[in-house]
Amino acid sequence: MANGKDEIITFKVDRRLSEAMAGIPNRSEFIRNAILAALESTCPLCQGTGFLTPEQRRHWRKFAEHHEIIECDDCHAFHIICEAENKKTIDR
Repeated sequence: MANGKDEIITFKVDRRLSEAMAGIPNRSEFIRNAILAALESTCPLCQGTGFLTPEQRRHWRKFAEHHEIIECDDCHAFHIICEAENKKTIDR
């Protein structure tokens, strides 16, 4: 925020979530941390919507021409690798 002041944001929760959070000593801090963690894990392309716009799909198709999604042999996480990097790995 331009003036540096905190902003208050409120939202409703259902009874189940309210009961689940009942024992948390500082719910505001917990919620802030949970939101920040979620934002750090948001897909940089779709911004967390789970969908690509037609324009994003067009850019993705162009990007995917030289990149692929592979599974890590060690941790089994899926990640994107550039074909140039993949070629370096194969050539070794």
